[in-house]
Amino acid sequence: MADCIFCKIAQKEIPSKLVYEDDTVVAFRDLEPQAPQHVLVIPKKHVESLLALEEEDKALVSHILVDVIPQLAQKLGIAEKGFRVVANTGEEGGQTVKHLHFHLLGGRSMQWPPG
Repeated sequence: MADCIFCKIAQKEIPSKLVYEDDTVVAFRDLEPQAPQHVLVIPKKHVESLLALEEEDKALVSHILVDVIPQLAQKLGIAEKGFRVVANTGEEGGQTVKHLHFHLLGGRSMQWPPG
């Protein structure tokens, strides 16, 4: 999608602090981190949200959740103590960019409420 900021990041039209890239996925540091380690993991293919996934996208989402995120958690040093993965979906779900993305957060206690 031409005006999607995440598509532009994936295509390297907009600079980002990449921490991972392969043929189908990129991961980069969040500009407004909510934890010491806060990375966004996105498919290079434009998919608006979890609700827009199609049958052909199952392998892509599996790759992100089963391969990429655990590998990144290890790389970022947050795997041992724990981390959170969030996919905001829709306006009331807090999705501000209409491109499927997963927040990988760690490096502090992620318990709710904080305490």
